[in-house]
Amino acid sequence: MATTTITPAITKNVSLTIDGRALTVPDGTTILDAAKQLGIDIPVLCHDDRYDPVGVCRMCVVDVGARVYAAACVRPCEEGMEVTTTSDRIDAQRSMLTELLLSDQPDPEHDPKETTTADNELLVLVRQYGLEKSDAVPQGRGRGVDDSNPVISVNHDACILCDRCVRACDDIQGNDVIGRSGKGYTTRIAFDLNQPMGESSCVTCGECVAACPTGALTNKPIRGVPIQPREKLRQVDTVCPYCGVGCALTYNVDDERKAIAFAEGRAQPGSKGRLCVKGRYGWDYAASPQRLTKPLIRREDAYPKGPLSMDVRGDEAGGRSERRRKPGGLVDYDQVMPSFREASWDEALDVVARRLSEIYADGGPSAIAGFGSAKCSNEEAYLFQKLIRTGFHTNNVDHCTRLCHASSVAALFEGIGSGAVSTTYGDVINADVIIITGSNATANHPVASSFFKQARRAGTTIIYVDPRADKVADHADIFCQLKPGTDVAFYNAVMHEIIRLGLVDEEFIRDRTSNFGALAETVKDYPPERGEQITGVSAEQIRRVARAWGEASAGIIYWGMGISQHTTGTDNARCLIAMCAITGNVGHQGAGLHPLRGQNNVQGASDSGLVPMFYPDYKGVADEATRARFQKAWALTDLDPVKGLTVTEIIGSALKGGVRGMYMMGENPFLSDPNINKVRKALSALEFLCVQDIFLTETSEFADVILPASSYMEKDGTYTNTDRRVQLGRKVLDPPGDARVDYEIVQEIARRVGLDWNYGSPREVFEEMVSVMASYANLSYDNLGLTGKLYPNPDPENSDGTVVMFTERFNTDDGLAHLVPAEWLPAKELPNDEYPFVLNTGRLLEHWHTGSMTRRSFALDAIQPRPQVYMHPADATACGLTDGAMARVSSRRGTIALEVKVSHNEARGNCFIPFHFREAAANLLTIDEIDPIGKIPEFKFCAVRIEPAANGNGSAGAD
Repeated sequence: MATTTITPAITKNVSLTIDGRALTVPDGTTILDAAKQLGIDIPVLCHDDRYDPVGVCRMCVVDVGARVYAAACVRPCEEGMEVTTTSDRIDAQRSMLTELLLSDQPDPEHDPKETTTADNELLVLVRQYGLEKSDAVPQGRGRGVDDSNPVISVNHDACILCDRCVRACDDIQGNDVIGRSGKGYTTRIAFDLNQPMGESSCVTCGECVAACPTGALTNKPIRGVPIQPREKLRQVDTVCPYCGVGCALTYNVDDERKAIAFAEGRAQPGSKGRLCVKGRYGWDYAASPQRLTKPLIRREDAYPKGPLSMDVRGDEAGGRSERRRKPGGLVDYDQVMPSFREASWDEALDVVARRLSEIYADGGPSAIAGFGSAKCSNEEAYLFQKLIRTGFHTNNVDHCTRLCHASSVAALFEGIGSGAVSTTYGDVINADVIIITGSNATANHPVASSFFKQARRAGTTIIYVDPRADKVADHADIFCQLKPGTDVAFYNAVMHEIIRLGLVDEEFIRDRTSNFGALAETVKDYPPERGEQITGVSAEQIRRVARAWGEASAGIIYWGMGISQHTTGTDNARCLIAMCAITGNVGHQGAGLHPLRGQNNVQGASDSGLVPMFYPDYKGVADEATRARFQKAWALTDLDPVKGLTVTEIIGSALKGGVRGMYMMGENPFLSDPNINKVRKALSALEFLCVQDIFLTETSEFADVILPASSYMEKDGTYTNTDRRVQLGRKVLDPPGDARVDYEIVQEIARRVGLDWNYGSPREVFEEMVSVMASYANLSYDNLGLTGKLYPNPDPENSDGTVVMFTERFNTDDGLAHLVPAEWLPAKELPNDEYPFVLNTGRLLEHWHTGSMTRRSFALDAIQPRPQVYMHPADATACGLTDGAMARVSSRRGTIALEVKVSHNEARGNCFIPFHFREAAANLLTIDEIDPIGKIPEFKFCAVRIEPAANGNGSAGAD
């Protein structure tokens, strides 16, 4: 592999005085930064430390002895410079500038401080200089107000053209939406080509609002909770409840109204204060009037069980009827609630414990299963799996990792002995080249993608490999739009070229890998020409990728569910592991393997043992020594030595009468699992089902008992993000009505089935977890602090933790990376004349999985309110469809009706349907074939037919 020698730059220092005080700083330091070192405050308006300085507003001018004053934010310090930061003349100039800016400001309808979420920085200066607006001066420029965005208001008259919003959008989020339009006095900020904000390509991340120093960009109230200055609100530092990036945020709470007023990002080594639309505006689902507040027991006359509200097929209105908009095509409470009666907690918990115990006594351990949740905390995941394993002596416990990265984890354990990432998403800044594959990161992990975009601007080459040409493709140096399901052939062809060109790291292969010969022999049969034939990516492009990756001195592969959610998902991940290993791109800075985890705590839930084949910390249930260790820790003698059933296997077992009783905490398999007709039959066949959740979900329609749980905002606990960062989530609000915190509910059931549990707080649970999880050793609630800690961490008091793993050896028994060759295999269900299209499913930026949270969020539902099928323009035309028309999409398993979205992101013959929408459930169509190793379903490939919708609902299809 080619190497580059870097000669360290010699840092030169300069000495100067600021307000008569001497100091020495590195050459290139600005006067503003130097003054801060002395504790001297220089006023600014256009400047923010996160952005490149531009010196637009001139508020920070200082006297350096030159003919004119210098802008401190852009002027570098010079040897012998004498700087004066304040004087009568300087203050007079700043006062005059403030007065001129004030003269153009519109008169607010109320206290100016309440136009933003913080002090209006311009008005702070107004008060500082004792200024008042003159009645003789025209009020505002008449540039207007833009209220087209549902949660952000734009007042162009309040804009001082500081360009902070422009730099926030460009430099921080990398979205490039905001610029300027007009000339002279009519100049104003513009979105795209001067469109209204709500009609532009703006993704409503709110970074511009956080950047604005005046009232030009402000948050709108959500659910009637007014925006007030921070000093009137209570601040709670916690973590975002959505994706695996785990952004740190602060909720500003209105205690009088018992509600969140607004959210903002805060400093943390990973997210660095950034948020996306979900984190900044998607929290109000917790205040939904549809929250469950009392335990519910199914009425005797409401059997047999089955769907109680409208089905999941969609209709010709495409979810736009009034019925579906109350609220957004979710479960119809008016239809479902009459089948249940309210109960006391004691009665409901007694029923759950009694019925599960009866089924266990009659059918044994194999008759019981549990689904936990990656939305719950580490402590809750740990207790849930412990209850299933110790109360019912079965390993039939799983969660949604089986539906997202199970195949990645299987390949990683096989290859490097660890299922976690080997480096962080922030390490991208140190990479020469990165590959993003099977992930539309701008939608699925938007804050992580902002770091990818920043790295590219700093010189990192981005290679994007995906069947869809979504927004990541716009930022890629090399984009390979391969055919769905051909990943193994593509990466084998790339490795063929890397080996042929001699771009492998021979020393790394010799000292730190095994089985290279077999890998090389396999990929020998995949020259770029054959790769082109299978994948549709040109041989020339394959060679270009191989050379770029092979010549990089540091490279990281980031991948998503486009790699893992296939029947060949484990083979796909095996190829990525081999790609990194043969080029030495693992175990050093800017290099490694990073499966971008989906849910906010899917990493932590897996770490905590919420999987059927592992105890906490990925210790195999079949290993006798491991089992003895946990039996001692849990004071038991009979833990089950047999691997449990996975999510899809549990559904299959329920269909055959094997699994008869289930406890589900926060999962909604009726919409999240493939082949909904099969799931419906399985849920109907269960003798007893307990659902613990915050809303009536589609799955709860099949429940015998429903337990009202706590949302993320209503409890304390730890969460582990995709970087292995363990962070504290803190209670923001009280649970509504009689709803209870999840860990307390699990503990009450455990006590009722005979377990002597007495945990007084999540802290006590975490302490027990750490005692049995070597990876989490040394971590505690006290040393996690506000920013969390990466694991492993030998010294959390003084260190943020381990960024780069496997610097010397891998976690395998022999310390080597095990290279596993893979042959390309076609998908299990291929298109034909009857079903000519390939269906791909996935997420949208604004929504989350089954939509139970995001579709109850005002902002998120307003921005993306209905389901759509994304089609190539030529395909739409060939099917007799136009943008916005209604289509019927059918597979061998069913039919749904939804709106057409003509999209150049899709290749000919492919279509994409998001899986968030009950009224057009994508998983009614998907196939339930699974990867034989990771046991993950094939969500990314099935054959469908698309045609104009006729009157009436579509057929439910074959059962």
